[in-house]
Amino acid sequence: MSIIANTMLCNVNEQPDVVVNCAALSVPRACEVDPTAAMAINVPSVLVKWLSSFSNGGTLLIHLSTDQVYEGTKSFYKEDDETLPVNVYGRSKVAAEQFISANYSNFAILRSSIIYGPQTVSPVPKSLPVQWMDSVLAKGDAMEFFHDEFRCPIYIKDLVTIVWTLTNRWISGREQIQLLLNVGGPDRVSRVQMAEAVAHIRGYNLSLIKPVSSSTVNRGVKSPADISMDITRLIQTLNMSTTAFRDGVKLTLEAELASTS
Repeated sequence: MSIIANTMLCNVNEQPDVVVNCAALSVPRACEVDPTAAMAINVPSVLVKWLSSFSNGGTLLIHLSTDQVYEGTKSFYKEDDETLPVNVYGRSKVAAEQFISANYSNFAILRSSIIYGPQTVSPVPKSLPVQWMDSVLAKGDAMEFFHDEFRCPIYIKDLVTIVWTLTNRWISGREQIQLLLNVGGPDRVSRVQMAEAVAHIRGYNLSLIKPVSSSTVNRGVKSPADISMDITRLIQTLNMSTTAFRDGVKLTLEAELASTS
C-alpha cells in the first residue's frame, strides 16, 4: 500500500487545498489477523510526509477516524476522554490520530460512528447496515441482534455536510485548523433498536427481532460495548445538527426504493 501511495503522490505536482483521507483497513477482524497491515494502512505516514513537503502548510487534512478509539465502558464519550481501544483496529486509529497531530499543522480528525445511508453510485463492496437489516427482515425469518452494544450512527449526508463545511471554512479563511470532533448522530442505539427502526418503517413484524448478548457470538475480535458519543463540540463548532436515526433510516429506505423504481 505504501509503495502504491508513494507512486501516486509523486505524480501529483500541485498542492491541493483539502485532502479527505478515508483510506483504511476498517474491518476489525481483518486488523486482528494482520496487525502490521492495519498499522501500515491506517496510519497515513506517506500522505502526511507528502503534505509536509509543501512549505506553506496550505492543505487542510480531513482524516476519518472511528468511535472505536474509546474503551466502551460508559455512555456518551467526549473528545477529551482517554482513548483506550480494545482491539487492533482501534489502536491503529489512535496511532493515526497521534501521528497526524504530532506531524502536521492543519487537520480535522473526525471520530465517526457507523455510517449509514443510500447505496453509492458505485456500490461499495460490503453490506450496508440499514439495507442488510431490511433484506433480512423482509424474508420473514427471525434474526438475532445484539441488545448490549451501543453506537451513535451517522447519516452519510450529515458526514458530507461536515466535510463540506470544514472545506469551505478552510478555503475562505486559511486560518490554522486543529480540530478533533466526535461525529455521530443524536441517538444512542443498539443493533436491536436499529432493526426495530427498520421494521417500524417497513411494517415488518417486530417479533422477528430476537435480542441476544454480544457475548454469545465469537467474532474473532473484541468489540467495545458502549461507544456512544457526545457530539456537543460538533454542534457548537460547525453550527449544525445531525439527523435522528429513525429519520435517516426512512430517508435511506425511500432512496433505495426510488433507485429501483
